[in-house]
Amino acid sequence: MKQRTIGDREVSAVGLGGMPMSIEGRPDAERSIATVHAALDAGVTLIDTADAYHRDAGEVGHNEELIARALREYGGGADVLVATKGGHLRPGDGSWTKDGHPEYLKEAAKASARRLGVDAIGLYQFHRPDPQVPYADSIGAIRELLDEGVIAMAGISNANIEQIDQANEILGGRLASVQNQFSPRFRSSQGELEHCVKLGIAFLPWSPLGGIANAPELASRHAEFQKVADELGVSVHRATLAWELALAPVVVPIPGASRPESIRDSAAADEVELTDDQVARLSAA
Repeated sequence: MKQRTIGDREVSAVGLGGMPMSIEGRPDAERSIATVHAALDAGVTLIDTADAYHRDAGEVGHNEELIARALREYGGGADVLVATKGGHLRPGDGSWTKDGHPEYLKEAAKASARRLGVDAIGLYQFHRPDPQVPYADSIGAIRELLDEGVIAMAGISNANIEQIDQANEILGGRLASVQNQFSPRFRSSQGELEHCVKLGIAFLPWSPLGGIANAPELASRHAEFQKVADELGVSVHRATLAWELALAPVVVPIPGASRPESIRDSAAADEVELTDDQVARLSAA
């Protein structure tokens, strides 16, 4: 696979999002592990997870432990960058809450490292701003984790341009990534993407195909994407990821997957060559 850069690490142009393997409707562990192994076989070297990717109360870190198990059983994966997140929580009733307190974030990161079985987390991202805690305080905790070597690289998620600049300043220019929602259906982070291009910071679109519920409707909702996919002879999902890759060299989409065939198709997006006209048509669609 072609390579892109996050901080000082080269990674595959398309990553694997682990959330569908651990929340509602999740498959059994064997299929999830097969999905991770299919991603690795396809050359994927970026796996995204979070301590909040779980379904029930009492299973915080379910996806982190699943990813760690899959990597162990694969017998390799030393070159894989595992990115995880903290600051977003699931009480177990289907809802999401936030905790951006510095003390919590520091303990959460150390717990994530233990579940992943690593001395230092490759990329740790503040999952979502907590309106009850000053953003600077939360990012200050991330900076401490970076300085202490608990994490190797720092990122943020669900951030606006002001927060990107603030985080990068607090981190002393060491902000490695911004993970925001971005897809044909959800483009309000276009400005953040363009800002990351200016700063040379990796932009990781989450739900790049529109999310678990909407990905199957990609073709019906966005006819131009299906038209371009037909022109190329590929799936609409692959064409969509190829479009995102064509937007900027800092873009590394992380489509979620819970089946081996899904991640195989997504991983091949970096082989699709779109014409300038096709990119323009999709961007305008």
